[in-house]
Amino acid sequence: MGAILLVAPALLMIGFLFVYPFGYSVVSAFTDNGEGSWHIANFTKAIEFYSKDILFTIVIVSLSTVVIGVLAVAIAGYLTLGENPTAVAVLKWLYRWPLFIPFIVSAQLMRTFLAKNGMMNNILTSSGIIEPLAAQSYLDWRGIVITFVWKQTPFVALLVAGAMASIDRTTIDAGRIFGASRLRIQIELVVPQIATTLMVGLILSYVVMLSVLSVPLMINAQSPTMLTVDMAWRINSYGDYGVANALGIMSYLFTGVVAWFYLRQSLKDKGA
Repeated sequence: MGAILLVAPALLMIGFLFVYPFGYSVVSAFTDNGEGSWHIANFTKAIEFYSKDILFTIVIVSLSTVVIGVLAVAIAGYLTLGENPTAVAVLKWLYRWPLFIPFIVSAQLMRTFLAKNGMMNNILTSSGIIEPLAAQSYLDWRGIVITFVWKQTPFVALLVAGAMASIDRTTIDAGRIFGASRLRIQIELVVPQIATTLMVGLILSYVVMLSVLSVPLMINAQSPTMLTVDMAWRINSYGDYGVANALGIMSYLFTGVVAWFYLRQSLKDKGA
């Protein structure tokens, strides 16, 4: 009884702030504002109006996740296997900065950095790399991917670097003795040993990117856009919580598919 009383406040908080809103969202998605008969009209309308945005969201988040994984492994690998102490120290100092910057601030930074007259194009123009007339705005799907990658790569790299630092160094030394290159050691010896940690970091990043509103809203002011913008639009402009919750349920399903692969792989590893 005492143990139940100890965990009761936490359980009540979870139930009130997470379980109840989730349950109400599910009911609202299959009914008329939580009332009336059950139907799938909200999902039909969501697919009819926002099918391009659904595909756009999946492509953007999946592409960002792949790029984040590649960069995180590269950064963590150099931090672990790098032989230049100065370069390792500088990289270790620089790559963590985006961890402490909220998404809304990241979006505002990228608006000034990736705009047609932004900092990036000004640097390229002043350096003679491109002509002033060739400057173009990246405030579209490319800007969303760049922002997501810049923001989430340090998080995954931090997890992967910690996992790489804890592996048995004898395998790395053995690879070097047999003449394997640093790239081959990282891909064939190191990455398989930290695959679970890498997958956890990528899944968490995938979920976070699916839920971000500020980045697509501030960077990509055109169609197609991401589902979070559509949900905000349905609520703020039409008060249509049914379709908004239907889009939210779709986002849950996208997340659930990724989580299922992770759980399946974890069960395989435990079984082995």
